[in-house]
Amino acid sequence: MNKISSLRLALAAAGLWLLTGALAATQAQTPTTGGPVPQAPDPAAVPLDGGASLLVAAGVGFGLRKLRRLRQSS
Repeated sequence: MNKISSLRLALAAAGLWLLTGALAATQAQTPTTGGPVPQAPDPAAVPLDGGASLLVAAGVGFGLRKLRRLRQSS
């Protein structure tokens, strides 16, 4: 075997080993007895997360760019 094929084999084996470990860790656990009962979410509740702030930042940046171009053309 040459050096490149043995390196590919080692990388493939390491990748397969990591993949099987990751798959084993992601398996769901069986439900336990007791604990809180999940309730239906409020249909009017809308989660605001980082996506909304990114949209606002993009709008501010776009508006500033338009203002700069407008001032440069005048």
